Amino acid sequence: MSIVIVAEIGINHNGDMSICKELIDIAIDGGCDAVKFQKRDIDLVYTQEFLDSGRESPWGTTQREQKSGLEFGIDEYKEIDQYCKEKGIEWFASAWDLN
Repeated sequence: MSIVIVAEIGINHNGDMSICKELIDIAIDGGCDAVKFQKRDIDLVYTQEFLDSGRESPWGTTQREQKSGLEFGIDEYKEIDQYCKEKGIEWFASAWDLN
């Protein structure tokens, strides 16, 4: 039996690829075998009422703007895939929904 150490990045990258890559590098330096992200379709996970409610953040003044600002799309995940391959670390994302 082998042990795999996974670093939970989640959405701690704050929607910023440079922070994301820094967190991947820290995981590598810490001896992790993989990094894990979170992916969700905010329109499926949250109600319209919640998304329209107020929340001050660097991305705007609603929950929707804040939640959208934290999400990576396909292009960012392609960049993560390439970066992790170059660095020799596995990666995956936990899905919050079926989209």
